[in-house]
Amino acid sequence: MSSKITISHPSVAFSCNSLLTSSQYQKMITDARRRSMQYGLNACSDSKIEHLIDTVRLAKDNHILMNAAKPVLQQLSERWGIQRSDSLLILANSDSTVLSVEGDPGYERQQELQDLIPGVCWSEEMRGTNALGTALATAKPMLINRGEHFLERLGEYSCSSVLLNDPQGQVCGALSLARKGSLAASKDSVLLLAMTASYIDRRLFISSQFQDITLAFHTNKNHLDSPWQGLLSVSLDGLIVAANDSACELLNQPRQTLLGQYCEVFLGKHNPFLKQLTTGLAGHLNTERGQFFYKILQVPQPENISAERAALPTKKPPKSGVEQWAGNNSGFSKQLLLALRGFNNELPILLLGETGTGKEVIAQALHNSSNRANQPFIAVNCAAIPEGLIESELFGYSDGAFTGAKRGGMLGRLQQAHGGTLFLDEVGDMPLALQARLLRVLQERKVAPLGAGVERELDIGLICATHRDLNQLISQQQFREDLFYRINGLALTLPALRDREDLPELCQKLLQQLSDQPLQLTPDLTKLLSRYCWPGNIRQLQMLLRTLVALREPGQWMLAVDDLPASLAEQLQVPASSANGHCIRSNEDELIRSALAKKQGNVAAAARELGISRATLYRKLKQLEV
Repeated sequence: MSSKITISHPSVAFSCNSLLTSSQYQKMITDARRRSMQYGLNACSDSKIEHLIDTVRLAKDNHILMNAAKPVLQQLSERWGIQRSDSLLILANSDSTVLSVEGDPGYERQQELQDLIPGVCWSEEMRGTNALGTALATAKPMLINRGEHFLERLGEYSCSSVLLNDPQGQVCGALSLARKGSLAASKDSVLLLAMTASYIDRRLFISSQFQDITLAFHTNKNHLDSPWQGLLSVSLDGLIVAANDSACELLNQPRQTLLGQYCEVFLGKHNPFLKQLTTGLAGHLNTERGQFFYKILQVPQPENISAERAALPTKKPPKSGVEQWAGNNSGFSKQLLLALRGFNNELPILLLGETGTGKEVIAQALHNSSNRANQPFIAVNCAAIPEGLIESELFGYSDGAFTGAKRGGMLGRLQQAHGGTLFLDEVGDMPLALQARLLRVLQERKVAPLGAGVERELDIGLICATHRDLNQLISQQQFREDLFYRINGLALTLPALRDREDLPELCQKLLQQLSDQPLQLTPDLTKLLSRYCWPGNIRQLQMLLRTLVALREPGQWMLAVDDLPASLAEQLQVPASSANGHCIRSNEDELIRSALAKKQGNVAAAARELGISRATLYRKLKQLEV
């Protein structure tokens, strides 16, 4: 097992990488130079692109690693200003083949680095002593300062590299930082890379273990979601199927001992507890090995679990991943299942509803329950991206497409969603000019990045959402009618929270997501919440419950009206307007009587007048004894 990087906390370690002493680095470099000479390499050789691997095939063969690394490297590049410095951030697979290079866009013009591009191998056998290839050859992090490379043309460069590990602890790649000149803080650069590698390892772990429960844990609650957290993948039968190095150290067990064992080593005698886990659940457990704080990062979707393993101790069969969001509304549940059936048969889905009704949650649930569940889910908020950037965001661009374009171009969201699902949120806010181009892509199922002449095949499931009236936008010539018919394969209107009959059950579900404690609402508070109009819908309810959970007393499990902050209590008591301007809570008796009188007792027409469903009006009539 590889050694660790020890940070300020003595019990905390990074997986798979370590800071070595200067003498250890020097010995590794000496050994690497000896191997380089045994390979028969010429130290004076010029840069050559040999055995270039097709980048399309390379991306396909390494898509899991690249998808896990891309957002982490982009964030590091932006935060560290890689693009504005003379540094390069290099990602390679376990064969030492370069997958991506972030950094100075003009570096390829430098003669000595012309072979540092995606598709070229930088193994020790091909390039001699270099941080990337030597790290992978020795399975240890590597630091090479100026003048220590085998190839003389690299004499002015310094480089540091760390390893990337898969969920089984096997090396699957390397991350390298290179720059011209000396690395001023050499060990700091290795440390930064090691922290970055730990985040990539975490994303690899989660994406590779979708069929099992993934949880993070640590003895210190503050170290959850940090590079030092332990990660375990546990089957619903309670077997540990994967563990990262930090998990092995925290549990003081080698990986080969943990794998295949029941998770009693972590959960004690709580195996039935596994059946009730949900993503986002957090808490702590007292075990024979001490107290652990944990957080559930991922639970398997129903379609990935056999019926036998997924069976829960209940008389009714569990609802599907999408149906569970309908609550007790059988009509809405049926509509969700129809939408899923249509989506699985290549129908585009259009989600309509007020802001905050959970359109993205439903879109994600449709994707997770569909036959595209194991492929990417790419969400684009058309209202949040500046108009000048949304085209390049969707379609991407080729190298040199415009001034300031990223070297190597950028893969657009459409191509990122290839094979999976594209979710266009607030599609009603898409610029008209872009609507025409999107229409052609949806018709031809081909896409070409900006500045590129070659179109590429596109296979996506499409889900769009908007809170706006698209028919009205069409009449105002703000939305293309032909695009509307292209995205409106099956329309699904999400009910506003004030129209839902299952608010108490929904509150309970949200409380379970917000706290690992069995919290409940008092009848008075439930009644107060049920009478409110909720102009912000589920998003507003979720924030209110989060506030209650955050402000509760230690050990308190029953949440009451008195626990509400004064501002929230006043807000719930003040009349709130429904979508069509009527107030449902305030003066309900007078409003309902007036609506019924206006519509000659027609309940359906009165419900439309009030902006609520007929079922909700019947419930109000029963409450008010009208």
